[in-house]
Amino acid sequence: MVTKRTGSIIFLLALLTAVIIGIWIVKIITGNVPYVDQWTRDLVDTLGVSTIYAPFRWITNLGSEPFLLPFTIIVAVILWGLFRDWLPALFFAGGTLAAHMLNMLLKHLVNRDRPSILIAANAEGHSFPSGHAMIPMVCYGLLAYFVSKKIHSNKVKFGFQFFFALLVFLIGISRFVINVHYLTDVAAGFFIGFICLFGLIYLYEWIQKRRSPS
Repeated sequence: MVTKRTGSIIFLLALLTAVIIGIWIVKIITGNVPYVDQWTRDLVDTLGVSTIYAPFRWITNLGSEPFLLPFTIIVAVILWGLFRDWLPALFFAGGTLAAHMLNMLLKHLVNRDRPSILIAANAEGHSFPSGHAMIPMVCYGLLAYFVSKKIHSNKVKFGFQFFFALLVFLIGISRFVINVHYLTDVAAGFFIGFICLFGLIYLYEWIQKRRSPS
């Protein structure tokens, strides 16, 4: 149960994050590089020749379209059967698609070049915000939300949710490690994806309440 005080703190943190991302966007659009990206360029060079590059190069595929497209379709069908209801499947597939379309729109509006192009890693086009941070946040976040509804053990539920939270983080940060996104791209992708995820869950629960008999 979220208290009023906790809710206010969360709201203020979200507002502060939104302001910071807004400042980044203004800097990017005006042709400047946010300080965070300037400070982390040397780190990227170091990670690019380290032993963690290869694992992250593999992990990034779990957020790429060739994997997520069939994954989303298959999971949507499974959710339909698991809940014996079309709404969870619609929200999972539709929410993932909507996140993808919103990401494309934002990239077009901000129009930021990538630090490097890597076609094999599905890294072409514009850079801000990172689709691999934003879309998996919605896709895997919704999956964790819906499957958790069928898990009765709180420990198992927590473990399941922690696994997908870690997976989303690793997929997003992999784009920074392999140098196809700036760190601000990834951070903005996480934040916008989380807002989308929260909104979709809120909308789903509101519709479910409306559908439930009085």
